[in-house]
Amino acid sequence: MQDINELVRSLPTGLFIDGQWREATGGGRFDVINPATGQTLTTVADATPEDGMAALDAAHRAQDSWAATPPRQRAELLRKGFEAVMARADDFALLMSLEMGKALGEARGEVNYGAEFLRWFSEQACQLRGGYGKAPDGVNRILVTKRPVGPSLLITPWNFPLAMATRKVAPAMAAGCTVVVKPAALTPLTTLLFAQVMAEVGVPAGVINVIPTTTAGKVTGPLMEDRRLRKLSFTGSTEVGRNLLAAASTNVLRTSMELGGNAPFVVFEDADITTAVNGAMAAKFRNIGQACTAANRFIVHKDIAEDFAKALSEKTSAQKVGPGYEAGIDIGPLVDENARTHVAGLVNDAVSDGAKIVTGGQAPAGDGYFYQPTVLMDVKATSRVMSEEIFGPVAAITTFTTEDEAVALANDSDFGLISYCFTQDFARMMRMAERLESGMIAANSGVISNPAAPFGGVKQSGLGREGGAEGIEEYLETVYVGIGGI
Repeated sequence: MQDINELVRSLPTGLFIDGQWREATGGGRFDVINPATGQTLTTVADATPEDGMAALDAAHRAQDSWAATPPRQRAELLRKGFEAVMARADDFALLMSLEMGKALGEARGEVNYGAEFLRWFSEQACQLRGGYGKAPDGVNRILVTKRPVGPSLLITPWNFPLAMATRKVAPAMAAGCTVVVKPAALTPLTTLLFAQVMAEVGVPAGVINVIPTTTAGKVTGPLMEDRRLRKLSFTGSTEVGRNLLAAASTNVLRTSMELGGNAPFVVFEDADITTAVNGAMAAKFRNIGQACTAANRFIVHKDIAEDFAKALSEKTSAQKVGPGYEAGIDIGPLVDENARTHVAGLVNDAVSDGAKIVTGGQAPAGDGYFYQPTVLMDVKATSRVMSEEIFGPVAAITTFTTEDEAVALANDSDFGLISYCFTQDFARMMRMAERLESGMIAANSGVISNPAAPFGGVKQSGLGREGGAEGIEEYLETVYVGIGGI
């Protein structure tokens, strides 16, 4: 494994504005903590409102020339970015494990996933199409074209620090938009390294700007009030998303919102138990359960609930907990102490409400923000764990008897990002796909995220889509030209 100290010493830790690394106005910096130890990894420049405006200035200056850059050139830069990220896959993986906590194996998986957005959207950049035809009344011709929205503010979360950056930056660049990226204060280092890599492959100054900050509202608020900003893309909590939508309304910004989730994981009596349990392990414990797509509510048919819980708990109890960057680790730490306190509170509430701990259920002694992977059985619908996003390694199991009951339980949420369904009955699966109130349906699979597929939810899980052919449309305006005299 690479030397941790050597990697950390080599990292950029300033603001990246207009192609230059610089300190924050006033020189402020903040600590980045290793959640496995609670110790400081390094410090990062803490952007001020003045720095945020400097980043928007740079993005605005670069917008016209970047929009005029031939799509093929934009595509080639994205492709070079893909190759450069993959060339430094070990650095990115170790860095994400250090600042976020995930196990190295999962971190390497995120590098592959995150880099693929660069390659996918490099291929989309040259596929933008409009239309031309005669109006039905024959008087005019209808010409439809696409053009970039303009400077975009991209606010990314801490749980997938590389993939959430590439999932937003890549389509914006492919469409011809410049960006200001505000990474999460908990995990800014991965985004800063990504910006460095993209600058090294030749992305022009001002196209990508990165402004880590501990005062997000003070920094991003003035940007959204500035008419030069034309797009906001945010991944994070629904509560913060609501506030950003309100702020974005002032200038009627184009918005993409990927918000919270409360994913149901429905297992019917005819499901293959092994397939369902393997899917559950991926859907629940991937990324230590800290994913908006994580299975939150396990809704299992009463006839197989005991067998499912036993098989799931056996696999869960075999998971090795420890610092993610150490060999053989399956479950790393939660991102901070607040996250661990939240998870422990949900488990304690469920137990006090009658739930049974099958395995796990406590924080191990020692340094870091660890929590044992946990399986709860006989969880009541009234328990907080069934209505709040867990964002931790806890599987809460409840039961059902009929298909209609399963649908009602699954849809009993303000959220609708993803639903998981396991059955060997194809007709039932198609009925569930039509009835489940989610933007994504995972059929007999625990992981379906893919750069070539549209990612997003319904209800309070968000607006718009990321990835797929739909992802680039979020950064394009549709323009209609009516042509007469032909």
